[in-house]
Parts: sequence; structure tokens; C-alpha cells
Amino acid sequence: MEQFQEFEVGIEEGKERLDKYLASLYPAQSRSFFQKLITEQRVSVNDVPRKANYRLNPGDTVTVAIPEAQEVKILPENIPLDILYEDSDVLIVNKPKGMVVHPSAGHVSGTLVNAVLYHCRDSLSGINGEIRPGIVHRIDMDTTGALIVCKNDAAHACIAEQIKEHTVTRRYRGIVKGCVKEDSGVVEGNIGRHPVDRKRMAMNVKNGKPAVTHYKVLKRFSKYTYLEFELETGRTHQIRVHMAGIGHPLLGDEVYGNGKEPFRLQGQTLHAMVIGFVHPTTKAYMEFEAPLPEYFLELLEKLQ
Repeated sequence: MEQFQEFEVGIEEGKERLDKYLASLYPAQSRSFFQKLITEQRVSVNDVPRKANYRLNPGDTVTVAIPEAQEVKILPENIPLDILYEDSDVLIVNKPKGMVVHPSAGHVSGTLVNAVLYHCRDSLSGINGEIRPGIVHRIDMDTTGALIVCKNDAAHACIAEQIKEHTVTRRYRGIVKGCVKEDSGVVEGNIGRHPVDRKRMAMNVKNGKPAVTHYKVLKRFSKYTYLEFELETGRTHQIRVHMAGIGHPLLGDEVYGNGKEPFRLQGQTLHAMVIGFVHPTTKAYMEFEAPLPEYFLELLEKLQ
């Protein structure tokens, strides 16, 4: 059966394209997915089918019929999960370094999705289809820490809306190169696909999306700084791009870094430490903390 979801367009979203608006509601899904739904007339505005480039108005009611998820072809794998919390709606996991969130080219097994398919059996949201069941947001392969998995479509829609409205608490810990002078600060600058290297993101590019990262210094070392980050938005590679943009790339970042580091790290030193949200059913605010991984603690000791 189709899952119907209804949304009212806010003032800030007026004049936005229909397909872009829907993609913003479901951050883990692509705009092309919704363009296909629009073509199939599974989307209406004020009960009237519209094209993908239709410009919305404040107060419009957008109804989207999410098709029933196809049979999952990804194989469940008995991969141990570090579970921070679980109930019938959500699963909060502490993702390890080196684990990809969902299957993609070159990563067809050993992903978080393979693991949660085994753990949850048939209890996962299907909004993102067969490739990303249960996934409402993600973190990079070499970033560790807390991540929400949704076990039904209602929970998925609720958490996706909170992510869209920037009300989900997301605090990270990271070590950057150089000595950050200010005790705290804000990095602002839109983020979009790099115009030349399509595997990278970049700041202040045409068609980029607004991005805001707050940071504060936890400890300074001779050549590095230990920081806490809080995301106001959640763009791809946001912390990595923003910190590189102000001359303090994350230690170990092979994509946005500048030169070698002596610690033989596996990717960037970044950890999603705290995740907080309003529970889809109880409506109570919940917050979970993923402890720093062992490699991170050992690195802090070396830097003392």
C-alpha cells in the first residue's frame, strides 16, 4: 500500500520548486526520486497534480504518495551493532570508523544497512526504497558516532521533518590542524558540489545550499586544536568543508586536508557525539551520546 504524507508549505519555502521542496523533506533521498513520483502523478499541490518545476506558495498543501518499498535485494548480514537505544520506532546506533551507511558502487556489503536489515528483520521504514531502508540521514564512512535509523514510515517522516526544520541536535567532536585562535565561532558559507571535482563539495559555489557550523575550542595543542561542533544545517561533508575553508582542515582528512600527518589515521578525526530529537510517538525530547572511539582517545593522549 502507498504511504500518504501531507505537508504545509511555510513562508520561507514559498517559490521553491516542488521537487526541491520534497527532496528537502527527505534528506536521504534524491531529487530524481521525487521527480519520478511527480511524473507518475503521486504528488499533488492543493489536490492538483503539478510538474517538478512548479513554484510553491506559502500555505500550499503538498501531498505525496510514497510507493510501497520494493522487495529488498540487499542481503542482511550478521554484523555487530553498537546500539545506544532502541524501541519500536527508532534505533540509535554508534557507527564505527570505516563503515559505509548504505550500499553504493564499490560498497555492496558490510554497510550499516546490511547490519540493520539483519538486526531489525522486517521493521524498517521503506520511504527510501530498497537501497536505503530505515536511513533518514547519514554520516561519512570514516566519521564515527550516533546515527538514527527509522523502523517505520511514520517515524521516518517525523524525523525527516525535524531534520528539515533544523531542530535535531547534532554535536560533533573533531581535531583540526593548526591553532584556532577564537574560543568559539561560526562558519557560514553555502555548500554545493565542486564545479570540477564532482566527488568533492565546496564552499560558496553556484547553486550551493546555505550551511552554518558553530564551533568552540575544547583544548589547544601545539599544532592542533580539539573542537566541538554543532550543526545548524546538515550539508554533505559540512564540517569538513567549512573547517578546511577557514584554514583548519580536520586531522586525517584525505579529501579536504593539506599535506601529510604523522599519526597514520584512517580518514578524518570526526565523531558524531550527540544526537537529540523529539520522539515520533511519545513527542518527548530525547538525547543520546556516543562515547569517543578508542583511536580518538589515544590520539588525544598523544597530543598532550
